[in-house]
Amino acid sequence: MDPIKTEIVVVGAGPGGYAAAFYAADLGKKVILIERDKRLGGVCLNRGCIPSKALLYASHQIVNARESAHRGITFAEPTVDVTKLRTWKESILEKLAGGVGTLAKMRGVQVIHGRAYFEGSNKLRVETEHGQQFVEYDKAVLAVGSSPAIPKAFDLGNPRVMTSTGALEIEDIPETLLIVGGGYIGMELGFVYSALGTKVTVVEAMDAILAGADADLARPVVANAKKSFKEIRLKARVTKMATVGKQIKVDSEYNGQQLSELYDRVLVAVGRVPNSSDLGLENTGVQLDERGYVKVNHHQQTDDPAIYAIGDIAGGILLAHKAHKEARIAIENIDGEDVVFENIVIPAVVFTDPELAWCGVTEAEAKEKGIKYEVAKFPWSASGRALSFDRTDGVTKMLIDPDTDRVLGVGICGAGAGELIAEATLAIEMGATAEDIALTVHAHPTLSETLMECAEVFYGHATHTFTKKKPTE
Repeated sequence: MDPIKTEIVVVGAGPGGYAAAFYAADLGKKVILIERDKRLGGVCLNRGCIPSKALLYASHQIVNARESAHRGITFAEPTVDVTKLRTWKESILEKLAGGVGTLAKMRGVQVIHGRAYFEGSNKLRVETEHGQQFVEYDKAVLAVGSSPAIPKAFDLGNPRVMTSTGALEIEDIPETLLIVGGGYIGMELGFVYSALGTKVTVVEAMDAILAGADADLARPVVANAKKSFKEIRLKARVTKMATVGKQIKVDSEYNGQQLSELYDRVLVAVGRVPNSSDLGLENTGVQLDERGYVKVNHHQQTDDPAIYAIGDIAGGILLAHKAHKEARIAIENIDGEDVVFENIVIPAVVFTDPELAWCGVTEAEAKEKGIKYEVAKFPWSASGRALSFDRTDGVTKMLIDPDTDRVLGVGICGAGAGELIAEATLAIEMGATAEDIALTVHAHPTLSETLMECAEVFYGHATHTFTKKKPTE
């Protein structure tokens, strides 16, 4: 079979891959998009961001119903139809993936389903269900993502030991669940299963949950998790797992004790690893770092001039919106522009209860790098909007340059923090000062006002809380 020739081939149809393919097509390029799964959208759409948020929304309805009693509104104890819940979740994924496929057709992007293997710097072999197909290209964009990490000691070949992929399938609602890892994936899924009725235990080797966030911002999440989960164990280590009947026996070390316990299911959420093997990259000039991530420069170009890499496979922060931004940068450079991924503000959001979001410089990072800063905080206990729906467990925090008043970083913990962080991201990206935010009229009553009042705290005149006035120079 003669090879197909194209200007750009994109390997991987996740949020970075299809964004790159669509943008290249919008610029008039001939594009082929290769995806090994039958459904487009990658991990984010099919086994990550979207299904987890759907399940979080569903589980929040249970929590909201239970917490309405003190408002004078009571409901019968909810029952969960797992099959119907799973079907609803899958319908969302089907709609979104179908939409991506339709957009590909509308743009004239050719989609090939199969496993891609690099024969050289400008040639791919694609193993499809109909046989081999070769593709010759001018430039390639590698967007094959990452997979959940599972240590060999935990990989029993038993479906009761799950990664995030298995946990999102909601095969059943276990009576007991052990989550190994207190990062954002483990905590998000912990809140899902806890709301559904599972007794959740979290084991974290470090001394903090959600270690990437500032401790004061993570505190409300940890406090709610302690109420919702059976237990959270810090500085704990799982040493061994084994199948015992229909349960998993877990040996661990905690507080100087050796524990041996049985759980119905175990979720291993200890990070992700790049999908860089079995791609034929050794036949190209692409180089990997010591962890298996593809090395790229600020143009997203690999050591092979014909190949670019974006998203999780390129390392850094493993976030879908970061992959989307890198897709734009890669395609613009392929199109002849000189664009770099540098000093770009990437927000982070953890969809726990409450949500946690931050952007720019964190306080821990400022201390580590010796960056001069002042902190302003506005407690949500002073927010009328937060009081109106009983979510005063939040806080809005700003890091501000004391010499220029420029906003260096923002962190928000509270209901809807993932939506609120966009204003802060724009402010930092545009070089806004705290005064810019303080002088911007925010609608009342809204949670967005907490950003305005946080900026006003810095100047000592926030309306709904009292702070000492900042001294004038």
